[in-house]
Amino acid sequence: MRDQSAPYNPRFNKTRRDLLKSGVFMAGLIASPRTPRVLAVKSVDQPADPLRGLKLGITSYSLRKMNLDDAIKATKRLGVGYISLKDFHLPLKSTPDQRREVAGKIREAGLVLMGCGVVYMKNDEREIENAFEYAKDAGIPTIVASPDPAAMGIVDKMVKKYGIRIAIHNHGPEDKQYPTPDSVRKAIEGYDDRIGFCIDIGHTTRAGLNSAEEIRKNASRLYEIHFKDVDRAVAGGKTVEAGRGVIDIPAVLGALREIKFQGNVALEFEKDADDPLAGMAESVGYARGVLRMS
Repeated sequence: MRDQSAPYNPRFNKTRRDLLKSGVFMAGLIASPRTPRVLAVKSVDQPADPLRGLKLGITSYSLRKMNLDDAIKATKRLGVGYISLKDFHLPLKSTPDQRREVAGKIREAGLVLMGCGVVYMKNDEREIENAFEYAKDAGIPTIVASPDPAAMGIVDKMVKKYGIRIAIHNHGPEDKQYPTPDSVRKAIEGYDDRIGFCIDIGHTTRAGLNSAEEIRKNASRLYEIHFKDVDRAVAGGKTVEAGRGVIDIPAVLGALREIKFQGNVALEFEKDADDPLAGMAESVGYARGVLRMS
């Protein structure tokens, strides 16, 4: 089902059946008890860059029941090259040496550490500076955050001191501070341009907005995307595999290509916490298929 709020564009509105016929969708799946092994199907007109310049990755929150080593292995199995860490895998109260050790493991695995979070920031300068020290020690360029509005002055000060970006995450109708990208926009007005957005397309859709339009509108300060699909465009909508829900994923990926987005297009798979890999692989495969056909 297509997001009815999104304009129809025949270039990007590819059905799951189209992707299956092309073979590129199923080529993205991994074999597991929940996904039968399939024969490789030769795709027609393979582009030189199948991701069309986008950095497709994950949030390690998707693998929250795994330890760090297993999460790294799972990310490699998915065939993506980018990761944003949740503190399950690198605690905020870790030491500088522990942070460097984890960052080294990620690099050795051939992954690029793009971000961390969501980090909730109270109006406490010591706590906020610790988050920036954490990112500095691990070599993380972007902190995905939800700062207390009263703490924005401190956040601005730390961004200037450390040169690390802040991407404020909108959490949908239940979030009293940042339900939508528009609420983030109002909060960051007048502050350093390195304080920007992490647009979560699932929560944006649940708030009744068109995610592709929000991406274009906020392109200049958009630093991370949380990529997912949801079953309904209402407050109670739940995460589903990409392409099975109501979000117009081709339109979202088209908008990201249009703005030449260079941040992490980070799959955040909230479903199936005990066994997420099959659903994550399906979502990654669908995104790859859309991009190859676009």
